[in-house]
Amino acid sequence: MSITDLDAPATEASARPTLAVTKRDGRTLTFDADRIRAAIHKAYVAAHGTLTPVHESTLASVTARVVDELRTSHVGAVKIYEIQSAVEHELLEAGEYDVARAYIDYRVQRDFKRAKATDLNHTITTLLEKDQAVVNENANKDADVFNTQRDLTAGLVGKAVGLRMLPAHVANAHTKGDIHFHDLDYQPYAPMTNCCLIDIPEMFEHGFRMGNAEIEPPRSIQTATAQIAQIIANVSSSQYGGCTVDRIDEVLAPYAELNYDKHIAEAVQWIADADQHEAYARERTSKDIYDAMQSLEYEINTLFTSNGQTPFTSVGFGLGTTWYAREIQRAILQIRLRGLGKEGRTAIFPKLLFTLRRGVNLEATDPNYDIKELAVECATKRMYPDILSYDKIVELTGSFKAPMGCRSFLQGWEDANGNDVVNGRMNLGVVTLNLPRIALEADGSLEAFWRLLDERLEIVHDALAFRVERCKEAVPANAPILYVHGAFGQRLAVEDNVDDLFRNGRATISMGYIGLYEVAAAFFGGAWENNPDAKELTLAVLQKLATSAAQWKAESGYHYSVYSTPSESLTDRFCRMDRERFGSVADITDKDYYTNSFHYDVRKNPSPFEKLDFEADYPRYASGGFIHYVEYPVMRTNPKALEAVWDYAYDRVGYLGTNTPIDQCYACGYAGDFDPTARGFACPACGNDDPRTCDVVKRTCGYLGNPQQRPMVHGRHEEIAARVKHMAGTVHVETGAPESRHGA
Repeated sequence: MSITDLDAPATEASARPTLAVTKRDGRTLTFDADRIRAAIHKAYVAAHGTLTPVHESTLASVTARVVDELRTSHVGAVKIYEIQSAVEHELLEAGEYDVARAYIDYRVQRDFKRAKATDLNHTITTLLEKDQAVVNENANKDADVFNTQRDLTAGLVGKAVGLRMLPAHVANAHTKGDIHFHDLDYQPYAPMTNCCLIDIPEMFEHGFRMGNAEIEPPRSIQTATAQIAQIIANVSSSQYGGCTVDRIDEVLAPYAELNYDKHIAEAVQWIADADQHEAYARERTSKDIYDAMQSLEYEINTLFTSNGQTPFTSVGFGLGTTWYAREIQRAILQIRLRGLGKEGRTAIFPKLLFTLRRGVNLEATDPNYDIKELAVECATKRMYPDILSYDKIVELTGSFKAPMGCRSFLQGWEDANGNDVVNGRMNLGVVTLNLPRIALEADGSLEAFWRLLDERLEIVHDALAFRVERCKEAVPANAPILYVHGAFGQRLAVEDNVDDLFRNGRATISMGYIGLYEVAAAFFGGAWENNPDAKELTLAVLQKLATSAAQWKAESGYHYSVYSTPSESLTDRFCRMDRERFGSVADITDKDYYTNSFHYDVRKNPSPFEKLDFEADYPRYASGGFIHYVEYPVMRTNPKALEAVWDYAYDRVGYLGTNTPIDQCYACGYAGDFDPTARGFACPACGNDDPRTCDVVKRTCGYLGNPQQRPMVHGRHEEIAARVKHMAGTVHVETGAPESRHGA
C-alpha cells in the first residue's frame, strides 16, 4: 500500500474532514501519514539494520493499521501522544517487540534531551566538565580566563531560561535542530540587540556621557581614536554582536586637520622660513595620524568586554581622497603590516574593510590607486583587508555601507527628511533555518520539500517576531551608550520607546540559512554545480526566503532580511543532529559539516573566477548578509595575482575576503601554513609549536582567530584545520591562476 493510499485509503475515508495533529508545543498541523511511516521505518532500521522484503511488507501493514485506527477513532485533531500510543500498540500486536522497543527508546531519548535543554543543573555540569561543545562554541573566547568562565556560566543560565521564554514550538524547533535561535545565552533572557554601525560622527559632534564622565567633542585625532576605543568597548558590552566604525578615514580626517592647524601655528611661531611651514605641519600631522591609528589598533586588541572577549570590531575605509583621509588609510595598512609587539604578530581585530570604487582607487589612473596597492600587499601578508565593491554594494543593498561586524548588511533607509541614514542602525537578531534537513525529510520529492519549507518558514517567522518584541521591551536606561548617548544615532530620553529606533525598516531582523549546497545535492547529487536545473533550485530556495521576508516586512513594518549565516559551530551542529537522524548520506551528512551560506563545495577546485561567477547570483536574494571567499597559497611574492581577483570581483560581487596562509615561526623565520598536530600547530620547517615563538592565524567565518593562543582548543587542531575551509566557504586555487586565465 502506498503512502498516497494511506492518506485516503478508501472513498468513504476521503470524504471525512481532514484530520489534524496537535503537537506538544501547541501547534496544529495537517495529518501526514508519511511522517508516521518514516518514524516506524527508522525504528525498523534501528532494530534490524538492512530491511528485507518481509520487513518492508510488515512495516507497510503496521503503518496502514495505525493510520486507519487514527482516522476511525478521531475527529478533527489527534494529539501526538495518541499517535505514538497507536504505533506502539500495532507494533506489539504484530509481534515486532524489538522494533517497538527501538521506537519507544527513541521517543524517551527525545523527551530526555528536551528536558535537559532547560535543566540548569545539567547545563552548569556541562561547563564544569569542560564539554567541548560549550567551551569551544566561540573561537575567540578563551575558556581558561576567569571573566570568560563567568560569562559562559551566565550564558548557560541564559540559554536555559531563554528556552523557557521562547514560544513552545520555537523552543522545540531549536532543540530538535529544525532551526537555530542564535545567541540564546544573551537573548531573549535580556532584551539586547545584536550588531550595529556605531554613529561615531554624531557622538563626536555632540559629545556623550560614559560612566561618570561627560565626554566633549575631540580636538585632535589622538583624542578621537582614544574615544573610539572606549565607545567600542562600551557598545560591545551593551549588545552581543559585532560593531563597525564605517568610513573611519573620512570620520577622522577633520580631527587630523585640527592637528595640522595646530602645527601650522607652531611653525609660524618657531620657524622663520614661511616656505617650510606646510612641510613641517604635514610631517608632524602624519606622525600624529600614525601614532593615533597605532594606539587604536593596540587598544582594540587589548580590550576585554563584559562578555569575556575582545570586541568583534570592523573598520571601513578607502573612500576618502583628501590628504588627511589618505594618510589615515595608509597608516591603517602600514600598522597592520607591521604587526603587534616586537615579533610583529598579526592583529586579530579590527577586521579591515577596504572599499574599492571606480574613479577613486580601482584603476592605475585613479588618485588613490597607491593605497589600493598597499591594501593588496597587506592582504597577502595579514589576510585583511577584505574588500567592498562600492557599486555592487549600492546595487544589492540600496546604498553604500560597510557590514555590521562580520557580514550583516543594513538596507537603504531614509529618514523623514529624505536623507539616507546608515550610522546608528542595528540588527535585532538572527534565526537560522536548517535547509539540508528539509531536503532529507522530503526524500526526493520536491513537492514535499516546498511544503516542508513553508512549514519551517512559519516557525522562523514566529521566532524572529518574538526577537523583535523582546527587543522592544528594553528601556533606554538598559544601555545608555546605545539609546541615550548617540551610538544608535537618534538620542532618546529615558522615558522614550526604544521601538522608535527599530520600526519602519530602520533596524533589520535576519532570517539565516545554511546548507544550500546540500539541498541541491539531495536532489541532483554532489557534483551539481554545472547543472542548470540544480542551480535554479538553489536560487529558487533563496528567492522563496526573500519573498517571505518581504511579505513579513510589509505586514509588520520591521525589515526582515535574508542572511547568509556565518556558522562557526552550526555547520557541525546541524550536520551532527541530522546524521543521528538520517544516518550517513553521501555528500550531505557524511562530510561532518554543512556548507556555509551559498558557497561553492569546498572539496572542489574551481578557479577564483569560476567560484565568483558561480556565487554572484545569490546575494541579490540574501542582501541582509553575505560574503565571498577565495583561498590562495602563499601570495607574498605575487600580489598582482590577488589584485587581478579583486578587479574581476568588482562588478560581480559586493564583499570579498582573502584566505591565504600567514602563519609565522619566529624561531626559524618560516612564513606560510603550519601543520596541525595533536598538541597544536607546528612549523613545517623546524617543528616549533610554542605559541610564544610562533603565530598561527586562521579565518573562522567572518573573523580571524588564533587557535595556537587558545588552550581551550588544544587537542582539536586537526579538526580546526579541516574545518577552516568549510567554515569560511573557501576553495583552493593556484597562485598563477588569475594571470594565466585572464592576462592580468
